Amino acid sequence: MKITIGIPAYNEEKNIAKIISKVREYADSIIVCDDGSTDMTNEISNQLGAIVITHKKNRGYGAAINSLFMKAKELESDILVTVDADGQHLASDAVKFLEAAKNQPESLVLGQPYFDKSAPKFRVYGRIITQFFVWLETVSFEIKDTLCGFRVYPLSAFHAIAEQVQLRKHMDFDPEIAVRMYWERVPIINIETPVRYEKEGLSHFHFFRDNVLMISLHVSLLLEALRRSPQ
Repeated sequence: MKITIGIPAYNEEKNIAKIISKVREYADSIIVCDDGSTDMTNEISNQLGAIVITHKKNRGYGAAINSLFMKAKELESDILVTVDADGQHLASDAVKFLEAAKNQPESLVLGQPYFDKSAPKFRVYGRIITQFFVWLETVSFEIKDTLCGFRVYPLSAFHAIAEQVQLRKHMDFDPEIAVRMYWERVPIINIETPVRYEKEGLSHFHFFRDNVLMISLHVSLLLEALRRSPQ
């Protein structure tokens, strides 16, 4: 099984070298999507031997993930592991994620985060609200979290979905693709993993814009779920 690790990155010069070095041993190739960075993210990634996709301007988290998928397809990868560039994820947990993927390569492996005291309360409560809507949209409790960016995608399932619908381009991408994969009967595996919020960490979540996009997404998915309900 050919494994690619994809890292969406925007102005992550402080963290990108550490992330690449930590995940290098788990993958056949590492791709960094530099989503319009104005710092040294691109140069550092190149120096460390990562394959770098460059967006000339910032296009959004979902757009960066989509570019990672396209490049992984060019590399003829079987699965894409995505990990955030901000250092929130425990890179060594990639072993657990990949073990699950190797046993069930057609599955979507989702990070199920548990938080320490560093987690902002609005993030924790926001996840609960999002999860409530996901359970409605899937009529299932099978998906435990749709906002954690640490996950393993079966590439064939992603490309089949991407040919049918125009996927979201910002932070609403993660819940959308998880729900759509569930609708397409892709098996779901949830892996518990710690998520840490560093005090000096850089958040790219735009409170107003991304919450409006999340509301729009869930309204759209709920309406589509109703149309699907006879099936």
